[in-house]
Amino acid sequence: MTNKLTIGALAPAFKLPDQTGKIHQLRDYAGHFLLLYFYPKDNTPGCTTEACELRDSWADFAKLQAVVLGVSADSSKSHAKFADKFGLPFPLLADEDKEVIKAYGALAEKSMFGKKFLGIKRSSFLIDREGKIAKIYEQVKPATHTSEVLRDLKQLIAD
Repeated sequence: MTNKLTIGALAPAFKLPDQTGKIHQLRDYAGHFLLLYFYPKDNTPGCTTEACELRDSWADFAKLQAVVLGVSADSSKSHAKFADKFGLPFPLLADEDKEVIKAYGALAEKSMFGKKFLGIKRSSFLIDREGKIAKIYEQVKPATHTSEVLRDLKQLIAD
């Protein structure tokens, strides 16, 4: 059902549209660090907190020449409304068929009100300049994730 990726492995390729319809591919970001973050749904409390934290630290990512891409199964239209409402400066990729979400192991069994279902788990992957996975974040806390990623990114650049 889902893949288990490891640090040092090549990141799975992707080709997805953003909120404007522009297509993004992993290879477009060769030579840059890339934070690929997966989130359950536009305009929900945790997802909004995470996106706004990333937005508020956008200049810090830019200084480190790092790119941020969000991914969920919502449509490009939904992403456009979400990005506009919160002034998000980074692309949100629409993976409506969940193929990329599955490739990164971000589709998991979840439970709500006693019912089990498959949903997107909040997770992120820091991909290095060569397209390899440098860090995996599986237990993402929306309010503190950005500072954790920036700390790790600075460490990776220093090494």
